[in-house]
Amino acid sequence: MLLVIDVGNTTITIGLFEGDELRATWRIATDHERLADEYAVILMGLLNVRGIEVGEVDDAALVSVVPDLVPVFETLFQEHLKVSPLVVGTGTRTGVRILYDSPRDVGADRIADVVAAVQRYGPPPLIIVDLGTALVFDAVSKEGDYLGGALAPGIHIAAEALTERAAKLYPVELTRPPSAIGKNTVNALQSGLLFGYIGLIEGMVARFKEELGGAATVIGTGGWAEMIARETDVFDEVDPDLTLHGVRLIYEANRE
Repeated sequence: MLLVIDVGNTTITIGLFEGDELRATWRIATDHERLADEYAVILMGLLNVRGIEVGEVDDAALVSVVPDLVPVFETLFQEHLKVSPLVVGTGTRTGVRILYDSPRDVGADRIADVVAAVQRYGPPPLIIVDLGTALVFDAVSKEGDYLGGALAPGIHIAAEALTERAAKLYPVELTRPPSAIGKNTVNALQSGLLFGYIGLIEGMVARFKEELGGAATVIGTGGWAEMIARETDVFDEVDPDLTLHGVRLIYEANRE
């Protein structure tokens, strides 16, 4: 079994693979202050709930956009699972040619998404929309090269910023309002956030498709992808676990 961990700014996604089958997934909050032993207690509890012994985990792979947590999880793997993990980062062989001006600036999780998208939903061109802490758009050319993308605040970040900076606004549940024209402050905020972000996504995807030659498969991923997908047909595929699959594929290529 292979344990894959994707450390995001807000959420840590954990996947357990048996071969190429994703046997279990878990999501926990990212805590920059938590120690390796504390994360180990959480991880062992999650495995235990599924009836999985720690000794059944043969190897591990990690991708992280939080540099400070990389050594924390390396310690967890080495001391509690007795494995040396593959840490996906600069210099890791991925098979993707990166045409960004500075390839080192591209997050390893974004390249993992590209690897998985090409393998699972190809052939390119592809557009990947990752709805997490940030709203990330990535473009893959018909040759399979990573071209670049676009970044915007994630829907939850936008909601927090709005309510923090506007004295009379307050946090609301991010669910579908009865209509686009809100009849009260709660529905007005929900409409602006949900339908507004759908408009943003549809507009950016249209621009990306035009620059890619007019057609591309669009994959939605990240924590908010399924909610957005219920309100628009902009996605051809929705895969919340795209990054985990990409890290597994990179692990297999490098371990070979």
